[in-house]
Amino acid sequence: MRGKTGQQQRRQFLKTALACSSAFALSGCLGSSLGSLPGDQVQPTAQPQTTGEVIGTGSVRVGLLLPLAASGGNASIGTVFKNAAALALQNFPNADVQLLVKDTGGTAEGGRSAAQSAISEGAELILGPVFAPAVSGAAAAARATGVPVIAFSTDTSVAARGVYLLSFLPESDVKRIIGYANSQQKRSYAALIPDGSYGAVVEAAFRQEVGKGAGRIATIQRYKMSGSDTSDLVAKTAALKSVTNNIDALFVPAGGGVPPLVVQTLVSQGANLGNIKILGSGQWDSAQVKNNSVLAGAWFAGPEDKGFQGFARRYQSTYGATPPRNASLVYDGVTLAAGLIRSAGPQRFQQSIMTNRDGFIGIDGLFRFKSNGLNERGLAVYQITGRGTEVISPAPRDFRTGF
Repeated sequence: MRGKTGQQQRRQFLKTALACSSAFALSGCLGSSLGSLPGDQVQPTAQPQTTGEVIGTGSVRVGLLLPLAASGGNASIGTVFKNAAALALQNFPNADVQLLVKDTGGTAEGGRSAAQSAISEGAELILGPVFAPAVSGAAAAARATGVPVIAFSTDTSVAARGVYLLSFLPESDVKRIIGYANSQQKRSYAALIPDGSYGAVVEAAFRQEVGKGAGRIATIQRYKMSGSDTSDLVAKTAALKSVTNNIDALFVPAGGGVPPLVVQTLVSQGANLGNIKILGSGQWDSAQVKNNSVLAGAWFAGPEDKGFQGFARRYQSTYGATPPRNASLVYDGVTLAAGLIRSAGPQRFQQSIMTNRDGFIGIDGLFRFKSNGLNERGLAVYQITGRGTEVISPAPRDFRTGF
């Protein structure tokens, strides 16, 4: 790359990455400001003896920390994530990666112990854990040795310098859907937001994005739900009737049965929803919501799904089951690690590489890590048809033009 400016390097590398982005899941292509470093490869050295399960035979060791023996049924997600990691290496046969699989039990102490074990066996990078307590434990162990962590938790409180979250974060959903609504001249908003930490994050982002569009918030109703008890949700929904004539958008970020219940409750009370656009988040990315005719015409933000559909078919063919939506995270994590090893040589997991502003392209589209450990994603906006969805605003393929 000698003789080219940094800007030229970034443009050329991203152009190459975008050209192969549809095959990222198979080839490990990534969009970034990385340059190729031919002839600057890490020479293999004697490594410590491994303990436990190992996936892959490459020379670069990466810890894979999962809740394989967690309580409360959480072990199943650990198994799914391990399968997805193995599938990534099957589809990237030349990856110079060796995954050291360690069980966290889903706890802080388990995360700490698993990270210490992986690092002592030569791991240069940690993928996982999944749950926030285990991420905190693993981060404490990794921080002491300078090993970066790419975790799958959605709890932004565990993100930090060197502890990156690859998960789907609520802030990104809110930024995309409210930003799009603003662009469509929606100016007066109401919101139904669940109590709790998720709701607090969503509400803060909602207020910020509405303000950016010079909009106004007529009301925010916060509701509590305990199990199947929806009485407070229904009551808070009913309280919206007084503002339905004065708003043109209603934000309902929770998924599952919440969005259709909200619409049905308002309609049963005679509210006129004809001029109100119902807005949702990535939590709406389920058949239960997307195929519900009550929600036809509603919008929500989410990752592009073509890549995931291909991944899901490969997973189904290999393991005989349909993977959950977030299984793509570990697939992308493994493929990202393999791509960085191939493209960045000994610099592969340094902060400047991990946080390059051009980002990477994975199954779920464009993403990049911020220096504080959070991420930004290029999301699409979907409209529900009642028989699925249609894309009404494609996901950006380049952070320079999409944000």
